[in-house]
Amino acid sequence: MKATFAITALVVLALGWTSEAVQVEENGLSFSMEAVKRLQELSESNGMTGQHNPRLKANTMSLCADPMLPQEFLPLCRQRGASASLTRLSAVPLDICEICAFAACTGC
Repeated sequence: MKATFAITALVVLALGWTSEAVQVEENGLSFSMEAVKRLQELSESNGMTGQHNPRLKANTMSLCADPMLPQEFLPLCRQRGASASLTRLSAVPLDICEICAFAACTGC
């Protein structure tokens, strides 16, 4: 019984470490997969769903000013071309990233 519990605990911990280890790279910076998921949620709520949106730059600036944006995106927000980078990150297919079948995802 104790051995089964110990093995189960190790598997759960290993899965937790694996999901935190996946990084998404963009413009020379790396972001955790959890942060990119949060960015995608914020992008959807801010209406940043399509690349052809004429207000894309304004939406990106409001996204960078959002207090719910993970702190690890602040250096990206300060860079030139932040709107394009945030748009690309918002479009990363995270289901594929979780199995590291996407070029921008590393750390599996």
